[in-house]
Amino acid sequence: MRPGVSLFCAALAVLVFSAAAFFIPALERWTLAVWLLPLPFLAADALLLRFFTDTLIITRRISESCVLGRAERVELCLRRAGKGKLAGAFRLFDLYDDLFECAAFPARLAPPPYGGEVNFFYEATPVERGDWAFPACEVMLGSPLRFWRRKIRHAVLSRGRVYPGFASLPRSTLNAVLEYAGNENARKRGAGLEFDHLREWRPGDTVRAVDWRATSRRAKVIIREYIEEQDQQILLALDTGYRLHRQEAPGKNQFDAALNASLAFAAAALKQGDAVAVSLFGGDERWMPPRRGPRALSELMNALYDAKSSSAPSSLFCALENALSRLRRRTFIILVSNFREEDEEPLSEILRLAGKRHLLLLVNILEKELDALSLPSAPDEEAALVAAAAASYRAARRRLMARWEERGFLTLESGADALSTALINRYLAVKRAGRL
Repeated sequence: MRPGVSLFCAALAVLVFSAAAFFIPALERWTLAVWLLPLPFLAADALLLRFFTDTLIITRRISESCVLGRAERVELCLRRAGKGKLAGAFRLFDLYDDLFECAAFPARLAPPPYGGEVNFFYEATPVERGDWAFPACEVMLGSPLRFWRRKIRHAVLSRGRVYPGFASLPRSTLNAVLEYAGNENARKRGAGLEFDHLREWRPGDTVRAVDWRATSRRAKVIIREYIEEQDQQILLALDTGYRLHRQEAPGKNQFDAALNASLAFAAAALKQGDAVAVSLFGGDERWMPPRRGPRALSELMNALYDAKSSSAPSSLFCALENALSRLRRRTFIILVSNFREEDEEPLSEILRLAGKRHLLLLVNILEKELDALSLPSAPDEEAALVAAAAASYRAARRRLMARWEERGFLTLESGADALSTALINRYLAVKRAGRL
């Protein structure tokens, strides 16, 4: 138990009386009585709070699946546990997780009626992805005379996850996805790329479809049957190292934007019937094999909701090498990072090997502050030097992207805010061109 307001007031009154008795001799004989008078009331009030004051039963309702940045409605239901007495209002605290922000506590509530309940609603906003837990609620009760306060902890456990909050796609991009999904004449890769089975020759088969090795073994003409490769395979490789650890906004870095864009892209690609795989490299290394179908997006969300970037080093070479060792069929590899001019030579060989069999898209996320640095606010010498350095840095990366384009690789440069739309539009353009 803790001292209440009335106890502080009584102690102050006793001290004032004692100080007055020091200057007024007539009051000295009453000093001991003044000190002893509150003690029975203090003891009785403490006993009432400890043994006769009613406790509460508290339950909590909150969605287990929360979205980053979207306020979640939480309901606390308070009921009487017995027929005791709650003296006046009390204070309520809900011990919410550090992944949330909330300004609703402490809350002052009136006691619930006998046989009834009190429902308290508040909002908590997730500010970070990951697993969360609300372990308990705490109630601060007051004694009938307000000499004492008692804190009671109610074990009310709630658990869940905070998922990435990738925004809805712009209407123009969404219309492009739906239009392409319903276009039956969309160009396809065509036959001859995915083997299905062997069969005997039938009239109308072309000579190009003959399997000469199987024909020589069986002493009759054998045809290799192919199926039209409509459903493609896509790999999203995301850098979780220092390259995308740069803060774009308070509590949000470039990797968060890359993850949101990748999930939005995965939703569009799965709608086309393509299989989507994800590879994380750098500080947080993960591999999710290709998935397709109606449950694929939920599986990707559950696998990536708690992924975070760090200041750890990341190797683009090792990321591509790992992908090439795992992929068994032709894949559209999308490598998302922050490329530098010095990456050209170390990546030249692995890019050449990957480009022989797979289609590569190198996505470079631009720093938001580059635009501000390129246009100095004050015409002084230092600002001009910073602007020149920023322009040179940006020009060097553009030259790198141009050289990779000349070698047959796809490239994409975009800011973090526009990455979702830019990535999906490039994907649809590649599909229309029949390059998958």
